[in-house]
Amino acid sequence: MAIGAFVEGQRGGGGGYSGRVTPFVVLSCIVAGSGGILFGYDLGISGGVTSMEPFLKKFFPDVYHQMKGDKKVSNYCRFDSELLTVFTSSLYIAGLVATLCASSVTRRFGRRASILIGGSVFVAGSVFGGAAVNVYMLLLNRILLGIGLGFTNQSIPLYLSEMAPPQHRGAINNGFELCISIGILIANLINYGVDKIEGGWGWRISLSLAAVPAAFLTVGAVFLPETPSFVIQRGGDVDEARALLRRLRGTEGVQKELDDLVAASEVSKTIRHPLRNMLRRRYRPQLVIAVVVPFFNQVTGINVINFYAPVMFRTIGLKESASLMSAVVTRVCATAANVVAMAVVDRFGRRRLLLVGGVQMLVSQVMVGAILASKFKEHGGMEKEYAYLVLCVMCVFVAGFAWSWGPLTYLVPTEICPLEVRSAGQSIVIAVIFLLTFVIGQTFLAMLCHLKFATFFLFGAWVCAMTLFVFFFLPETKQLPMEQMDQLWRTHWFWKRIVGHPESIQTPSCLELQQQQQQTSSE
Repeated sequence: MAIGAFVEGQRGGGGGYSGRVTPFVVLSCIVAGSGGILFGYDLGISGGVTSMEPFLKKFFPDVYHQMKGDKKVSNYCRFDSELLTVFTSSLYIAGLVATLCASSVTRRFGRRASILIGGSVFVAGSVFGGAAVNVYMLLLNRILLGIGLGFTNQSIPLYLSEMAPPQHRGAINNGFELCISIGILIANLINYGVDKIEGGWGWRISLSLAAVPAAFLTVGAVFLPETPSFVIQRGGDVDEARALLRRLRGTEGVQKELDDLVAASEVSKTIRHPLRNMLRRRYRPQLVIAVVVPFFNQVTGINVINFYAPVMFRTIGLKESASLMSAVVTRVCATAANVVAMAVVDRFGRRRLLLVGGVQMLVSQVMVGAILASKFKEHGGMEKEYAYLVLCVMCVFVAGFAWSWGPLTYLVPTEICPLEVRSAGQSIVIAVIFLLTFVIGQTFLAMLCHLKFATFFLFGAWVCAMTLFVFFFLPETKQLPMEQMDQLWRTHWFWKRIVGHPESIQTPSCLELQQQQQQTSSE
């Protein structure tokens, strides 16, 4: 996570907070953010191994023979297999269930506890993948990986947002998406390398090496500090939280931030069932954004690139090795765009990146659909020049996603949720991501078979809809402390009609509690 390059040496803070990004913050966030490599590595590996002929021949022989021999099968349908999609997407159902359980663990035992659980289970799952001798072991591998990712993806964005100073929260939280992109890139490079191993067992290396980043995260998490928010929420130890804040911010002047955290903790103690409370009217903006933003993230079609890129490039006529290298090229573009996002997100804001990225992705999806419609028929190959043109357009697409909807899907819902429902809100975000990833993973190959090139026009329509949603309904959140987000909804042209309802003031806000505490102390 290249955080220090963008934030080192800056002073001052959003919302009147003081402090800077210290080496302690950077090191803690590098260790925690490395959990994104787990998710990215799995996305890249699963797509790569399912395009390797020895892997298909051993576990999915019907797909192998369909790909190699049946000339009557449409080009769009060569990889359409229910069993293959179950292998790819079973992880996400396990992750969905796990992330809902992780909400309670994260709230009661801390962000670090969930990171430890997730890393440990992911290591166990990697063992079954590398040693698999039948489909059942592969499915067990996917389920364990899903449980691990359910815990890590729920807790890590929370951890990063709570550790970061408000004025740099975007860059630090975006490091999680950068790690996802790095994980996919590493996986693509490993797939490309092991594919050349004679004997056809290179896929075992791909699946086994998932244990390496998981072990790093698990060991590193043992030494991670808890976030100041959880220190106060857990036992109300203000002195411990003050000492931690001073170490994190590199300054003695942390009282204002500490007061906001204490006030937020007081509100949190009044909430016994966070997931149920998310349904209340006062949390309606947070609930809608926690559902809609990850939903739109998935219907962009990005996971078509993430775990079906090699398969898709083979579909349009590239050979096995070329298709794996094409996946590497798209991921290099995405990783570079992630770095750009980290550099500009706190300067230009969230809305501008989402709008520009949305337009970029819309144009890309329409172009891919048009090229396939005119140059790629159901039988026979595509001219190599047009296949590489599709690759170039896909690079533009993934770059647009990587500096907008990719990192901001984890950042925006986390930073808008108050402490009392923050863990629940993040669980909803990850649950929606896993559910939609499962649905798309289950349906994409069948959808490509039946809708053909129109599949990309469908994704383009969703990109258009989500760009309009951002324009009308998402306020700017850059550099605003998370404990002061309530003011956004009270001034927004639409959301003020919702949060202004009498029910929304039955529970005092963080600001109101802080004002009451100040009045009491002055008396």
